[in-house]
Amino acid sequence: MLQFLTFLGLTAAIAFITWLHCRKADRRGKDTREYFLAGGGLTWVFVAGSLTLTNINTDTLVGWNGNQMLLVVWWELFGVLGLILLARVFLPVYYKHNCTTVTELLERRYNSGALRATVATLFLLGNVFVFLPIMLYTSSLFLKALFGLEISLFAIATGTAIIGAAYAIFGGLRAVAISDTYSGVLLFGMALLVSWLALDRVGWSFDAVPAERLTMIGGSDSLVPWPILITGMILWQIYYWSTNQTITQRALAATSLKEAQRGCYAAAVIRATIVPVVVIIPGLCAYQLLGPLGDTTYGTIVREVLPAGLSGAFAAAMVAATMTSFNSTLNSSAALYVCDLHLRYFNPSASVPRLSVVTSMLFAILGVALVPAYIGAESIIQLIQELIGVFSIPILSAFVIGFLFDRIDARAVIATLVFGALAYWSGTSGWGMLHKANPESIARPLHFVHVGAMVLLLNTAFALTVNRLVFGRTAVLRRSLLQTEPTPQT
Repeated sequence: MLQFLTFLGLTAAIAFITWLHCRKADRRGKDTREYFLAGGGLTWVFVAGSLTLTNINTDTLVGWNGNQMLLVVWWELFGVLGLILLARVFLPVYYKHNCTTVTELLERRYNSGALRATVATLFLLGNVFVFLPIMLYTSSLFLKALFGLEISLFAIATGTAIIGAAYAIFGGLRAVAISDTYSGVLLFGMALLVSWLALDRVGWSFDAVPAERLTMIGGSDSLVPWPILITGMILWQIYYWSTNQTITQRALAATSLKEAQRGCYAAAVIRATIVPVVVIIPGLCAYQLLGPLGDTTYGTIVREVLPAGLSGAFAAAMVAATMTSFNSTLNSSAALYVCDLHLRYFNPSASVPRLSVVTSMLFAILGVALVPAYIGAESIIQLIQELIGVFSIPILSAFVIGFLFDRIDARAVIATLVFGALAYWSGTSGWGMLHKANPESIARPLHFVHVGAMVLLLNTAFALTVNRLVFGRTAVLRRSLLQTEPTPQT
């Protein structure tokens, strides 16, 4: 009962503090910028908090620790570079054009509403069919392992979704960012405590952990082969931190460009110092104590080392992490649908708050309904990385081509989105199925990061070829990456 009351009390406290901040905020109407960008009123502290907690959630803590190896920390370390690129390269362009969504920049660059709508649809498919259900699944898995609950994962996911959706539905991005920040203080405090207690339990020794789990140089058959650090890992970081609506929306809501950049730098410091500790150390300690555990690792090690009296506080921290990521994704999904699709193609005079509520509720219901599809995945974090490539690499290609070239017909880029998705799927899942059916005659597929890098090059070549042969336009290399005005399409 004490654990449960602690859980309820901390969850209610975060909600109350969020409500106080939102009540005092200077609201600037009921338009899209107020609802989806907090009226441009976030300080760097809330930008940093929201960026960090939108990324660090149960799928990260459960997934990375579930691999129980040091090697996967490269993904988090490369995220530091991704945040710096967001601050220095992309944010100046977004702010110059006063963008609400990242797709708005594509529309301006290519002068095409159709391209904007196509990319927004890809984002929505990824959010609704991948990110939302996986967030709910991993949080439910953790809570079930931590407390030994007998109820179904689906029931736990439903409860989490209801609470998380309330922030996005009734408070907009302002409530999301504020709850992210306060939840982050609780989460990282508890996660660091777990890491410390786990190290103390194993005597600060990993002598029972195999050497291949402690190396930073991955072999060809590892989860992170060292060549991908050169060929393509940075591409995933550029997509995620600089062209992904769920992330960039937080930085776009700052009071100014400089304030947004400060928030990015603060988030980069957190990622370089605190994040590697909480996503790697507990998993290694669990291996030292109990051996390989898979995606149940984090919940198990927390139950092993955390004093019983703190279980309720930790549960509140983990649920808060899930809710912040869940409501962030819901809010960004609603922004994409409302701004890029509904107001443009269905009803330009629709009420933004009302439409956002309905849209968020529908997306939340879909997320819960899709939870069973991910139950039993071998490595949930690896599955996420592979799945997002289907749409992330094509979307990144659209930005890269737009930043590098002038005189590109938007229709060539739309064709490239389809080509890129098919090419990536063929090089990963498609090739993998063929290898599984004929392992002796068909080689194993390349690592998905290698495939992503090759597909990006193929997409660029494809777009330039279609642009020239089908639409009769010759692309011209741009003089500056930060140039935003397109060259006349002649």
